[in-house]
Amino acid sequence: MLDSSAEHQNLQQAHQHIKSELLKLDASAQHYESMRPEPKPILDHPAAIYDPLNIPDALLTFNKQHDFGDEIGQHQKWFVDVYTGCLIVPMPNIETRHKYLKFHDLHHVLTGYSVGRIGEGKVSAWELGTGSMWQSPLLGIMNLIALSTGFFLAPQQMWHAYKRGTQSRHLYRKRDRQKIDQNHWQSIADLKDDFLEIRPVQLYFGVRAVEYVIYLLLAVLIHAIVVIPALILRLIVDIGLKKSLIEMIRPPKRPDLY
Repeated sequence: MLDSSAEHQNLQQAHQHIKSELLKLDASAQHYESMRPEPKPILDHPAAIYDPLNIPDALLTFNKQHDFGDEIGQHQKWFVDVYTGCLIVPMPNIETRHKYLKFHDLHHVLTGYSVGRIGEGKVSAWELGTGSMWQSPLLGIMNLIALSTGFFLAPQQMWHAYKRGTQSRHLYRKRDRQKIDQNHWQSIADLKDDFLEIRPVQLYFGVRAVEYVIYLLLAVLIHAIVVIPALILRLIVDIGLKKSLIEMIRPPKRPDLY
């Protein structure tokens, strides 16, 4: 009985220690957040600002503006933070993302869409409109994850971006990627002339609208699969920290909405 009582007491002490450490971490995180300067909001840029630049210079400028570093298309992390509603969920930084990252960044440059949650959603909707799903299903799934967040935040903007995409071409095809690497186009303006909104509104646009609805349904399904486990984990941690309901559901302040 004495051994059992001592074991129970040790477990209680261990539980209290873990709880105390979690509270310290939470307090430290809140203190750190309060000390950070208010970041500037991420907004769409006027797409024409890149027009005179050649492609390497445009990408370097884009990366520096968003603190991505100087190496074009070389964000070599094992995991990347993916926007899923009010949560940031780490996803494996797979080879497909490495392969197409530079050209995805160029889509931001061409369209003028930002790298915030709504901006990434718009670029993804635009890419789906251009047919990215048929270029690479994995690429299409990554587009759906971003679209799911963007749609809940700005549904009309997602639809408009998708329609723009149906009139445009993406840069993901092998021959186009090779031409870009060989500096076939002298400037971003030249690149736009061959890829951005070059097609008339299609006669079978109704079919593309149905395709968009299907993408939305898949995006919502993927959103639920990704977000629900992450949300449950967050609630478990918050309950362990004895946070109030308001503290649990209140999203953190973030500058990356747009």
